[in-house]
Parts: sequence; structure tokens; C-alpha cells
Amino acid sequence: MNRSGTLNRLPPPTARDRLGDALFRRVAGADGPENRARIHGTPGPRWFAPDEPIRRVHGDASMFVGGLSALLLQSLHPRAMAAVAAHSGYRGDPWGRLQRTSTFLAFTTYGTAEDAQRAVDRVRAVHERIRGRTPDGEPYCAGDPHLLEWVHVAEVDSFLRAYRQYGVRPLDADECDAYVAGAARVGQALGVVRPPRTTAELDERIDGYRPELRGTEEARAAARFILFEPPLPWPARLPYAALAGAAVALLPPWAREPLGLPLLPRTEQWCVRPAGLAVTRTIRWALGSPPAAS
Repeated sequence: MNRSGTLNRLPPPTARDRLGDALFRRVAGADGPENRARIHGTPGPRWFAPDEPIRRVHGDASMFVGGLSALLLQSLHPRAMAAVAAHSGYRGDPWGRLQRTSTFLAFTTYGTAEDAQRAVDRVRAVHERIRGRTPDGEPYCAGDPHLLEWVHVAEVDSFLRAYRQYGVRPLDADECDAYVAGAARVGQALGVVRPPRTTAELDERIDGYRPELRGTEEARAAARFILFEPPLPWPARLPYAALAGAAVALLPPWAREPLGLPLLPRTEQWCVRPAGLAVTRTIRWALGSPPAAS
């Protein structure tokens, strides 16, 4: 109440407020506000300084594209995909999986060193319980350092590709290497034995996995679900389609055919990239991030 005796009323939320809140809650989950307060409000040393590229990349709207592209690329490893199909619940609870991933990235990138390590310890404990066999009978364990490395390099490559295409401020070559090195800090904590620390090492490591990769039926089913069957209301389908198209366009050309995805250079240049830019700029605006560079 103010001095005149009337109630102070907060202004009604704007369209930007409503969209930003809906996006944040969808990605961060019900505990998002509490986690955000802890991550940014708890004093103490962090794994990464404020000026490190990993903080810039992981806080940008381009992560919406990079995350989808990473899921598609990761699915090409049969053992990794079998583990996801059997244990992740991506069909029954896709938003829960997204929220757990985004929370992990937020704590390890921006949280205190203590909270970052606690997040890593939780993931490692889950990985050790995830074991089984592929449809072809190959045994897998989510804690296998070889599988962990594939998941890591596919994720780092996808996030970096997305940022370089849609990010708010360009990264130079040294900053790209610094991003890969920063991500290696998290990968090593998760159990990756020798994560790449430069973009050249990252490219080399991904090439080394290519003989193991193939488009299994599980991988193609996951791609169909991610791209064409998202559990979204109809008004959200169009912007999501733009994100999904941008995610496909980020994939290396050799990764398309195994998943049954076309390579359409002209369409991607003239339609997909402008649509991806428009949606990521809208997300950045809604979440209150700096405007994108032109």
C-alpha cells in the first residue's frame, strides 16, 4: 500500500514476460526458479570464470538448436542409443529428460564448484546402474568411458556448431578451442578419460568414431519422435519445426543418410537458416538475453 492508502499493483505481465516464463519453466522444470537462485546466488569458487567461452555458449538461445542436433548425432552410436531407448524415458517423459540435462549444464557451467561436483556425482551414479544389451546382443554400460566420450564429443560439437551459426557474438578460433577445453573439464569429471581440448582434436575424435556409427531402427525412431512427434500444443509446432530444421542442418552431411534425413543445401540456405535465426532471436528476446549480432 502506498502513502495515499491505495494498493500498489504490479503491472500485468507482458507478452514477453509470459513467453519467457513459459520457456524457462518448460526447460528448467518446476524447480527452475529455486535452482536458478542457488546457481547464481550462492557464493564460492566456480569451475569457470565469467569471461570463459563456455559460459557464453551455454547461456545462449542457440543451445535450443544445438541440443536437438546433439540428440540426433548421439543416436548414431548403437550402444549409446540402446541405453537411451531402454533407460532414459525420452518418449514417456521427454520434458523431464530435457529439464534434467539443462539443470546439469546450468550447475556445472555457472554453479559453485561444490554444486557442480555434486551434479556430476549424481549423473555418474545413475550411469553405473544403466546396463543392458542392444537388439543385436552387444552389452553396454552408460558408464563405459568409450560411450561417455562419444556422448561428450557429439554434444560439444553440436553446441559449438549451433553457437557459431546462431550465437549472439562470434567466437574466434582461440575462443572455440577454449570452449572445447572448458567442456573437457566437465567431460573428464564425468569419466571421459582423455577428452579433446581443441577443435582439431574434437574433429579427429569424431572421425575416429565413424566406423562404429550407424542408423539403427531405434535411432531412426528417435529422430522421428524428436523432429516430427514432439509433445507440444499446436501453436508451438511451427517455431519448433524451425528449431528442428535448424538442428538437422547442423548435422555433418555423413550423419544425415543413416537417419533418413535429406541434404537440401538450397533449402537450408534460403529457408532453414533464416527461420532458425528468427526463432533463436525470439527466444533470446523472451528470456531477456542480449540481442543477436546481425
